[in-house]
Order: sequence, then C-alpha cells, then structure tokens
Amino acid sequence: MGQCGCSGDLNIAALASRQKRTLLWVMMINFATFGLMVTGSLLSGSSALLSGTLDNLGDASAYLVSLAVVSASARAKAWAALFKSALIGLAAVAVLGQLLVKGPEPPVPIVGIMAAAALANLIANSACLVLLTPHRRDDVNMASVWECSRNDVFEGVGVLLTAGLVFLTGSTYPDLIVAVILLALFSRSAFTLGRNALSQMRQQPA
Repeated sequence: MGQCGCSGDLNIAALASRQKRTLLWVMMINFATFGLMVTGSLLSGSSALLSGTLDNLGDASAYLVSLAVVSASARAKAWAALFKSALIGLAAVAVLGQLLVKGPEPPVPIVGIMAAAALANLIANSACLVLLTPHRRDDVNMASVWECSRNDVFEGVGVLLTAGLVFLTGSTYPDLIVAVILLALFSRSAFTLGRNALSQMRQQPA
C-alpha cells in the first residue's frame, strides 16, 4: 500500500497545535506582566525596570504575531521573525530615549517597589522560557520567540540585581548602567533575529 503522507500531515498538525497552545500561554503571561511592570516602573522611577516593561509589551505583540503564523509558510514565518526583530529594536530606541530624557543626574529609584516588580517579572519570564524551550528548534518562528524569552530572563536577573545594588549604594548609577547593558542586549538580539530572518527569506521562493 502506497504512502499517502497522512502520518506526516498529522504530525505537523499536532506540532502546530502544541506551538499555538504554548504561544497563547506566554502571550497572556507577558501582557499581564506588562501591566505590573508599567505600574512598578512609574512608581519606582527605574530606567532598568522601564526597559523590562517595554520588552514585555514587545514580546507580547511578538507572540501574537507568532501565533498567527504557526501554520503559515516558512517565508511568512521569516517575515514574522523580521517584524519581531523590529519590535526589539524599537524597545532599544525607547530605552535610549528615556535615558537621554532623564539626564546625567536622575533621582534614585524606590528600591522596594523596583525589587518587587523585578522579582515578579523574573518569575513570569522564567515560566515563559520553560514553556518555549521544547520548541526552540522547531522553526525560525519558534526560535525567535525563544530568543526573546531568553533575553527576558537575562533582563529579569539584571534588574533584580540592580535593585540590590541601588539599595547598597544609595545611587542611581547601577540602574543606569544596567539599562545601558539591556539596551546593548536588545540591539544585539534585533540584529541577530533580523539577519536570520533575511537569510531564511532568501532561501524561500517568493
């Protein structure tokens, strides 16, 4: 009896279903965390926390795009990855703008609020990374969202450590330094994702 390819189609459909379920969870977590981080950054005055806030919003939007192209063509997934690289780049620009507006002598962040928001953000980001890790090699779409989530965990650890340094030193400079480091991290990820997406697009027929 000839091979009809039904088994392969079923496997692809099952994979797409698992990807959609995972992306839906991480999208909801990021939208919820964004609300928490907005409140925390406004109340504490932390630049590093603001960078996490913008990143959460960008990631939630990126996951929404990823969810839309789970069953799409490889070229559509590459376009989605390119869009996500642009979102990360915009987050980097927003952090840079906020640092410039604050000037060289910004007020010291309120450590208690900053630390509480940063800890909640780290827990949420870690949960997202755990959910996405089994899918990180599925395709360029899932690889890009996993990269976003991994950056979130680094950012969460950095902001939490920053809160401790601000408390110990009584200075705003640890907050500014970490914000600059996160700015560099976002910029690097935007470049990497954009390059990979463009490479994938060149390999696919128009």
